[in-house]
Amino acid sequence: MDTKKLKKIYLLPNVITAFGLSCGLFVIFKMNMTEVGEVTPQILTAVTGILLMAAFADVLDGAVARAIKAESEFGGVFDSLADAISFGVAPSVIILKSLSVLPGTQLSFFVTMAAMVFSLCGVLRLVRFNVTALEARSNAELAQAHKKHFTGLPIPAAAAAAVSLNLFLFSEDFQSIFHLSNLIQSWVLSIALIMLGYCMVSRWKFPSIKSLEIRVSSFRVVFLTVLAAVLIFYGILHYFALVFLALSWGYVLVAWILSIIRVLAGRRSKTLEEFEPEPDELEDSEEENLL
Repeated sequence: MDTKKLKKIYLLPNVITAFGLSCGLFVIFKMNMTEVGEVTPQILTAVTGILLMAAFADVLDGAVARAIKAESEFGGVFDSLADAISFGVAPSVIILKSLSVLPGTQLSFFVTMAAMVFSLCGVLRLVRFNVTALEARSNAELAQAHKKHFTGLPIPAAAAAAVSLNLFLFSEDFQSIFHLSNLIQSWVLSIALIMLGYCMVSRWKFPSIKSLEIRVSSFRVVFLTVLAAVLIFYGILHYFALVFLALSWGYVLVAWILSIIRVLAGRRSKTLEEFEPEPDELEDSEEENLL
């Protein structure tokens, strides 16, 4: 095969990844150039939209690479680094800049630590995902499970949940109904960052969109899809912060509910067997030693 042709094939998914990385870097630079206390709901809406473009690019680059059979180790590493910046660092920067916290105070220290926990857990989540993906190449059963669910909250979903909550708390619609003090907002967002960080490194299973199977007639599928698309489109135009919050946290809550039901129902429940949290490696090794 011609080397130039090969480079052209591999160039396309990497260009898409670079676009997503550029979106994340732009958000970080934009927020850093904004003074503390001058972050407006309009700025938050704009940077949230840019992060959504980064998320779309993250989905598109993998799909294009698989479609044209241009998957490579370089592309996988590049994609992980881009995700770490766009979805691991950028959301923390957005939240830190949104909160008008005086530096040197205990509150600023706690908020900063929460942001660091979120970013660090996001990077660890990506490392574990890459290791699992390598193992899945030589294990058909693991590869099948890898497509059905994620072990730990995916970092784009965690970023969406963090950014959507921040946008909603500072939105004009929410502020007109509930006026929360900066202290309460800081505590709510800090706890959310720590909780989302734990979800990323935990062994709780989160469903993959690829595994969704709904057995209904074709007409109902088309009707429900069109209806849902219209409602979501209308909500995004008029209630962007609320709709984005509902979609991002709805995914997290659904996964929690399925996992909790599986744990409470015990191993007899075969329907939700895929959502049973995986045991920790430390517990596995202790059980093997006991045996």
